[in-house]
Amino acid sequence: MKSRDIARYALLTALALTLSWLESLVPIPGAPPGVKLGLGNLAVIFALYRLGPGQAAGVGLVRALLAAAMFGNMYSLAYSLAGAAVSLAVMLGLKRTGKFSILGVSAAGGAGHNIGQILVAMAALRSGYAAGYLPVLLVSGVSAGVAVGLAGGLVTERVRL
Repeated sequence: MKSRDIARYALLTALALTLSWLESLVPIPGAPPGVKLGLGNLAVIFALYRLGPGQAAGVGLVRALLAAAMFGNMYSLAYSLAGAAVSLAVMLGLKRTGKFSILGVSAAGGAGHNIGQILVAMAALRSGYAAGYLPVLLVSGVSAGVAVGLAGGLVTERVRL
């Protein structure tokens, strides 16, 4: 890996972590538990469209690990990693078809993130009852994914690394 590539990767990872931290400081009034904007995913979307799937996965993984170490715990790490893995798999699959815009890819990624989190909750609780919360999370996840996709589309068009 070239020094320039390492610098890009580090920059996007730092941006993802910073956005995640800022998001943790600003609660969404009236939002149900677990609902977040997913601002850190802006860096992952950018990496996916500008650098490639491996770099996007790396940014998402390192962000999840650092965020859990800095302001989370092992449970938050499990939820974050599962959400990131499902989200990335969904986004990669849709992007590869060439039939979806960055907005659609990001919206589906938001839904995928919530599905991954619910799967962890079901395993942790050893119960399927957590799945009852999925509709709430899907609405918020798709909405957040649309917002991140809009921002990601603008940034991806304008910023060259």
